[in-house]
Amino acid sequence: MSYEIGIETIHLRPTPRLAHTEYCSNAALMRALDVRGSRLGPAEQRFLDESRVDSRSLFEDLWQIDLIWSTDDGPVPWAERGRVTDMGHADFLEGGVDRRDPRPSPFTDPDEVLAFDAVAEYGMPDRDELRAYYATSWGKKQSDFPNQVCTGGYYKTIISGAIEAFGWDNLLLAAAELDRFETVLDSFFRLTRRHVEAWAQTGIEVFIQHDDFVWSEGPFLDPAFYRQAIIPRYAELWKILHAAGKKVLFCSDAQWSMFMPDIADAGADGFIFEPMIPLEYVVKEFGKTHVIVGSAVDARTLTFGSHDEIRREVDTTLELAFDCPGFMVAVGNHIPSNVPVENAILYFEYLRERWAR
Repeated sequence: MSYEIGIETIHLRPTPRLAHTEYCSNAALMRALDVRGSRLGPAEQRFLDESRVDSRSLFEDLWQIDLIWSTDDGPVPWAERGRVTDMGHADFLEGGVDRRDPRPSPFTDPDEVLAFDAVAEYGMPDRDELRAYYATSWGKKQSDFPNQVCTGGYYKTIISGAIEAFGWDNLLLAAAELDRFETVLDSFFRLTRRHVEAWAQTGIEVFIQHDDFVWSEGPFLDPAFYRQAIIPRYAELWKILHAAGKKVLFCSDAQWSMFMPDIADAGADGFIFEPMIPLEYVVKEFGKTHVIVGSAVDARTLTFGSHDEIRREVDTTLELAFDCPGFMVAVGNHIPSNVPVENAILYFEYLRERWAR
């Protein structure tokens, strides 16, 4: 039933309840529920009882997850093919297993960045080999999770690719010369296009185009540059996917509500966003025409709020969601490791009791 609800929601068709997905990396919650989950990688799995992992039911089934957020940027990381900037990583997962200290960037000045070409640096993958890789990796995931819609997707689309290559400091310095910087971004676009072409030839039904292209305060570049140089390139990617019959969900962190109409006009079939974007605005403008993956429920409320505050955010979500055929409830800024287990369980149970259409 979950798969059907997920795919019907993507197509804006009637469903018996609201669709549901989550981005959960809370190992304590997995232990409490005695389940295993797709978003727990090897580092987190060591916090689970390995001797029982095969007998555990799936978190995705127990929590009635209808779609699994998934992207895959290919078989060989950029760091193995060329220069990247490791900015490090703060503690996010339980036990700080993901903590990583920053390393010096291989780029020392903006001119190096402005002379960069992602295709020359990392190489253009063979289309047929890439298609075969994606078909196999996605096929295995869909087989492992038959009750959920498993998406295809690409993470480092344009800005996220530049962040991985240069780090923020060098990126911002180079972006002072927008004409030259656009040429650099075009090289990331050309590399992404090859991956999109390969994904389009697989059996996926839904594709997530991820690009963290703004900050929590909004755009960090001239908004006109987004509309002239970045979003039109998204549109070119989505023409490829639509021609192959795929649905496209655009995903970005932070505050990009000012660009939602542009993203919609570029061809996105739906939006995946954090709660810093007002849900009321998204529902008013796109509730009848687009897939909406999010909610008014904030991870900060799940972590630090009272049970009544959690219930209120669920209630706010439901008041808006039922009029939207493509609504998929999610805590848009994740259920991370520091969310108390009882709060996470209360959230889901309160939601499940009320999500019937």
